[in-house]
Amino acid sequence: MNITELARRLRVRPDELLQKLPELGFAVGARAIKVDDRQAQKIMEAWAEMSRKERLARKVEMQKAHSGTRLEMPEEDRKPVKIPAITTVRDFASLLDLSVPRIMQELMKNGILASINERIDFDTASIIAEDLGFRAELDTDTKNNNEDTSGIDKIRERSDSEKKEDLVTRPPVVVVMGHVDHGKTKLLDAIRTTNVMATEAGGITQHIGAYQVERNGRHLTFIDTPGHEAFTVMRSRGAKVADIAILVVAADDGVQPQTKEAINIIKSANLPFIVALNKIDKEGANIDRVKGELAELNITAEDWGGSSIIVPVSAREGKNIDQLLDMLLLVTDMEKDRIVANPNARAIGTVVESHVDTGTGPVATVLVQSGTLSVGDTLSIRDTLYGRVRAMKDWNGKTLLKATPSTPVEIVGFKVAPAVGDVMDVPNPSKELKKMKATDSSMKATEEMASIHRTQAQSEESKTEEGKKHVLPLIIRSDVLGSLEAILGMIDKIKHEDVSVKVIKKGLGNITDTDVQDAEAGGAIIMAFNTRPSGTAEILARDKHVSIRKYDIIYRLFDDVIEELKKLLPAELIITELGGFEVVKVFRKTDHGFIVGGKVKKSKILPKTKLRISRNGEYVGEGEILVLQLGPGEIKEGQPGQEIGLSFKGKVKPEEGDIFETYTEEKITKLFKIEGIDAR
Repeated sequence: MNITELARRLRVRPDELLQKLPELGFAVGARAIKVDDRQAQKIMEAWAEMSRKERLARKVEMQKAHSGTRLEMPEEDRKPVKIPAITTVRDFASLLDLSVPRIMQELMKNGILASINERIDFDTASIIAEDLGFRAELDTDTKNNNEDTSGIDKIRERSDSEKKEDLVTRPPVVVVMGHVDHGKTKLLDAIRTTNVMATEAGGITQHIGAYQVERNGRHLTFIDTPGHEAFTVMRSRGAKVADIAILVVAADDGVQPQTKEAINIIKSANLPFIVALNKIDKEGANIDRVKGELAELNITAEDWGGSSIIVPVSAREGKNIDQLLDMLLLVTDMEKDRIVANPNARAIGTVVESHVDTGTGPVATVLVQSGTLSVGDTLSIRDTLYGRVRAMKDWNGKTLLKATPSTPVEIVGFKVAPAVGDVMDVPNPSKELKKMKATDSSMKATEEMASIHRTQAQSEESKTEEGKKHVLPLIIRSDVLGSLEAILGMIDKIKHEDVSVKVIKKGLGNITDTDVQDAEAGGAIIMAFNTRPSGTAEILARDKHVSIRKYDIIYRLFDDVIEELKKLLPAELIITELGGFEVVKVFRKTDHGFIVGGKVKKSKILPKTKLRISRNGEYVGEGEILVLQLGPGEIKEGQPGQEIGLSFKGKVKPEEGDIFETYTEEKITKLFKIEGIDAR
C-alpha cells in the first residue's frame, strides 16, 4: 500500500505519518513510499490505539482541569465596536450583542438611569463598552440614525413655529399605563362602553390602539398601550405623543415592577398624570396601603397632603368612571395653553399602529398631532414619499374626509407599511421628496424603515470559541409591526452562555412557500403570530417536515421559544474523584469485562462508579465498576488498605500493576436563567 493512501485512510498528512511511525515501533524509513498490506494493517490498528489513548488522555485532562483565573484583557485583545454619536440603549445592546438588562445594569453602576429607548451619547457608550471588554470607535456614518430619530424633533419644531393667534384648543391625548393585568383595557372598556378586551386573546392587549370618547361635549383621545415589559418600546412611544397619562394601579395588588417602569416613563416625558386606583371592588383591595406604596415613589394623594390626583375606580362595575373623566378634563384645563394646535397647517402626526392587509395593502393608524389631514394628501416619512391618502376611517370604522388635530385615523394609501413610532407629515407641495428604490420589495422597505433591531448574532458570531453553542433558528411572521417589534424585543433579551436564538428571517403577512423552503434550508421553526400559512405553504411544510407554530398571545410564543432552548441546553457534567485501586491478580474474563483482585490504595471505591486504567503513567482504557467483593460476599465500598475482588465492565484487558482511578459522573441540567426575564 502506498504511504499516501495509508495516510489518507488515517486522515493525516504523509509526512506526519512517517514521523509518527517510529514512535509506534515501525521502522519503515523517513523516505518510504510503500509498505506491505500486512504491515499497513498493523499500522492502522496501532494508529487507532494511539488515537484512542490520546483522546482518553485529553478527556482525563479535561475532567481534572481546574478553571483558571480571569485576567484583565489586554487592549489589543479587546473586540472593536463602532458606536454612533447618538444611539439608544437597545441599539447599543444589540451592537455589543448583550442583553438590554445587562447594559442597563452597567449604566446604573455609572449613575445613569436610562430606559430601553433612551438615547445616550458616544462618550457614555464608550465608557460602558470599555468596562465590558470592548474597544469603542466612533461610527461617523450615522446619517441614517439621525434621520430616523428626528421625527419627534420635527413635531416640536412645527409646534414652535406656529403663530399664537393660529392655535386653537384640541382634544387631549391620554395614554394609559400600568402593570400587566391591572385592568387598563377593562378601564378603557368602561370609558368607551364597548367590549374591546373581548377581541384581545387572553384578555391581554396585543397592539397599540387609539380611540376617542366624548364627555360633557368635549372629546378625549386615548392611546391604549400594552402593559407587559416586552412592550416597553411601544409604551415609550405612546408617552411621546401624549398630553396626559393615566397610571392604572390595582388596589389589591399594589405597585409592581411595570408600575415603577411606567412612572419613570411618565416622569421622563414630563407628563401630567392621574392615578386610577382600579379593582376597588375586589376582596383584598386596600386603598390606603397602595397610596402608601405610591407615596414612597413621591406620588402623594391630595387627601394625604400631596398634589397627585388619585381616583379609586372599578372598571368592572363602572364605578367612578365619570369622576375619572372629569379629572382628566380638569387637568386639560390646567394644561390648556399646552394642548393646542393649528388646524389650518399641513398635517403632521405619529404612526401608532401598522400592518399589511391582504385586501387593501399597507394600512396604518396615525394620530394627527397638528394640522388637518385630508383625502388626497401626500404622505411623507423622513422626507421620503410613502404614498397618498386614498381613504380614512375613524376608530369606529366611519369614513372620514378630514382628520383634525388629536384625531386617530386609519389610513389606506401607503406604498409600504410604516413603522410604529414613525412621524408622518404632509410636505410642502414645492418640496421634492426622495423616492423609494424600485428594487425594494414591500417587505424589505417595511423592515428597513421600521428600524427593527438587527437579527441576533450571525451563526459564526453566535458560537463560542469551542464552537459548542447551540443555536435555535427561527422564522417569525406577524400580522402587524407592533407585534413583530415586541416579539423581537423579547427575543433580544435572550442571552445565554450555552444557547442562543438566531432569527434568520422576519416579516409581516401570511406564511409563504419561500418561508417554508428557507425554514427547511436553515433547520428553522416558523413562529406565526396572528397569521397563517397559505394552502400551498401548509402542504409544503407537511411534505418538508417543517414545524409551523401558530399563536395569538405573544407570551405563549415566547414561552415556546424558551422551552425549545431548554431542549438544546447541554447538561453540566460534575466529576467527583474517588479512590485508587492497584491490580494484583487478573482472574478471568466475563461477558462484559474482567474480574481482578487487588488493593485499595487511597480513599474509598464504590460499585456502579467509573474507572480509568493507568499503566506505567499512561491511560490505556476506561470502564465501570460492577461489583466489589470481600471473601465470599459483596461489599458496598472498599476502604484504603483492603484487599478485595472487583468486577468491572470494559474492553481493555487489565494487567498486574495497573492502577484503577475511580470517579463518579453526575449530569445536571443547567438552570435556564436569563437576566430580566422570568422563564417560568
